[in-house]
Amino acid sequence: MGDLVIGARGAGEPEGSGGRTAQSTESGQPSEPTDGHGGHGEGGLPEGGAGEQPAADQPQLPDVPEDVQEKPGGERKQRSFWKELPILIGIALVLALVIKTFFVQAFSIPSASMEQTLKIGDRVLVDKLTPWFGAKPDRGDVVVFHDPGGWLGDGETAQQSSNPVVRGIQDALSFIGLMPAANEKDLIKRVIGVAGDTVECQGNGPLTVNGVALNEPYVYTPGMTPPNPCGGTPFGPVKVPPNAIWVMGDHRNDSLDSRFHQDQPPTKTEPGGGFVSVNDVVGRAFVVAWPVNNWATLPVPSTFNQKGISAEGLVPPALGVVGTMPVALWLRRKRRN
Repeated sequence: MGDLVIGARGAGEPEGSGGRTAQSTESGQPSEPTDGHGGHGEGGLPEGGAGEQPAADQPQLPDVPEDVQEKPGGERKQRSFWKELPILIGIALVLALVIKTFFVQAFSIPSASMEQTLKIGDRVLVDKLTPWFGAKPDRGDVVVFHDPGGWLGDGETAQQSSNPVVRGIQDALSFIGLMPAANEKDLIKRVIGVAGDTVECQGNGPLTVNGVALNEPYVYTPGMTPPNPCGGTPFGPVKVPPNAIWVMGDHRNDSLDSRFHQDQPPTKTEPGGGFVSVNDVVGRAFVVAWPVNNWATLPVPSTFNQKGISAEGLVPPALGVVGTMPVALWLRRKRRN
């Protein structure tokens, strides 16, 4: 009798081919007849065996997309570059927006008020991260700040192209921080005094902070020999109120800075008097990033590190004297007794 296998799957036979019979070719004899029900005997099943589950009742595997189907060697088919490109662009835009909002933002220089440190058309990168951790502007920092009110002239805002296509590109790039927005009302100046400082500049200078004269090689005053730190506009002394700064441009005779807004009245959010609220400061400019031939860092000049320039430096000794007076009086009375 030939060997007859019903409902059994061979080692190399795929699942789902139930009901198929395989005949042994070893004996060369025909297989035994069945009863027409696909099995031996009356029950339609082979002795000692069980019928295979019908194909219709077997669980179906989910369809696998063609772009992730495995190749015969077990490797997955690579996703099309054009399908991945929109995802990559979306991730890049989100990252750029996050960086602009919390870390670094690019600003354009529209005026000559900071020459020769910064020139018209330069792009500077501004640190927006450290203010989140409580850092405040310090003397000598070049900072970007919002207009306290009426400081900006017509030539000190970013100009937008009249071409609608170029304007659309500008709007898109400004949204993610790669270009300044045309409606941004921001200024860039150098911090001269912080809260508690007394700032003054008389005659031809020098500019002084808390009585200490500043050596300012970065000052630019064309037409004035030698360079005039006061820029032809003497002022002071003025004392910087709490939570405020006094700012000036490096191009002293072409900068509408704190000197020219001393008549500004205070408001609920602005200190007035030419001072700028610390809350208006966007961040510190730390590098000129564009154009490449103007690339430079923007460190704090060493003149702002002079001894005695800090008004806060007088506070600890004063507090020490006040604190020791009660102890000295107590010791004196004890000796008398």
